[in-house]
Amino acid sequence: MALQYDADYLGRNALTRTGRAQVRAASTPARLRRWLLPSLAAMLIAATALPAAAQLPGDPEPTQAERDKQYAALSHDVSQLEQMGMVLKRVVKLVRPTIVHIEATKADPLAKRYSHQSIEEAGSGTIFELSGNYYVLTNRHVIRSATEANIHIKLSDGRTISPTKVWSDPGTDVAVLAISAPHVYPAHIGNSDLIDIGDFVLAVGSPFGLSHTVTFGIISAKGRRDLELGDERIQFQDFLQTDAAINPGNSGGPLLNLRGEVVGMNTAIATSSGGSEGIGFTIPINMAMSIARQLIEKGSVVRAFLGVTLDPNFSDQTAASLGLPRVEGSHVTGITPNSPASAAKLQVDDVILEFNGVPVDDDAHLVNLVSLTDVGKAVPIVVFRDRKLVRLTVKVGDRAHFDAS
Repeated sequence: MALQYDADYLGRNALTRTGRAQVRAASTPARLRRWLLPSLAAMLIAATALPAAAQLPGDPEPTQAERDKQYAALSHDVSQLEQMGMVLKRVVKLVRPTIVHIEATKADPLAKRYSHQSIEEAGSGTIFELSGNYYVLTNRHVIRSATEANIHIKLSDGRTISPTKVWSDPGTDVAVLAISAPHVYPAHIGNSDLIDIGDFVLAVGSPFGLSHTVTFGIISAKGRRDLELGDERIQFQDFLQTDAAINPGNSGGPLLNLRGEVVGMNTAIATSSGGSEGIGFTIPINMAMSIARQLIEKGSVVRAFLGVTLDPNFSDQTAASLGLPRVEGSHVTGITPNSPASAAKLQVDDVILEFNGVPVDDDAHLVNLVSLTDVGKAVPIVVFRDRKLVRLTVKVGDRAHFDAS
């Protein structure tokens, strides 16, 4: 099963070849039935407990009064189900004005010899507010290589505008578009740290160019890293996984909780057919907004630096030799001289178990935690050293200073 971005490429593209002709041929009603019928059945089972036993052959037919009573009971049970459905309708109504459809015309570096030297790509985005100004949050791969004039943002009321400025970060595939237009509505930004596996979520976007399409599902997993996406590697990954249907064109659109708060930005799908197969990946909104704020306020992303070399082959045998019952955290195999790690007295063979109060899953997780920390911040860490827990404090530095040295 291949991993790909879920933007809608309207022309030639190496990641996905879903075009307009295929969009028209797609069986949307069949996809809806495949999702809706099992979901509705599950909700009915959960919401109702049918009191009547099945009618056996030869049993007398119920009287009209009994049938009316059963209809009344059915109406009562369905009303409870309809109340659940009303929550979803209210969420969709509230968030609809905050979600945009994006189309970008880009220069195609592989088509310079031909008359057609551009490709079109479509995706989605979420309006947010920062310091009294309005912006659109989306994926970098949706607008990459397109100028401001060639990016078209379609608002929910039908207006089309172009951004006044664009920032992007290749390390996380996050992009921010500054907009200037009256009567726009910012989304409510949630806290993705509070999201857990099994939580209900909605994905909203423009799959196959069909704007403001809503799908429903749950969070299937957290902390998905080391995904290979297209021709560019996203260096800093910490994806949420969802089974809410995400298709080409959903890129940059929001993942929402039942309070209507944005908890993620839909970015990629795992697929063998080019369409949704129930495995979608979303950038947690805390991570996306941290990058967005830096892009707006500083013009680029400043990433923190710890200064350790980590063991990519940390095994059960190594863990046991250090006194750990299992592989966990990040095993330090080297310390950069004059780095924050050196100043904090970290040592070779330390295993970093916690960083800033967060348990460390693995090396990629630690890299993400460090990179999203404010430069200069003093952070508590917990390491396993000589079969004991040791608590230290490290003041992270600016990665750019060490990369340049």
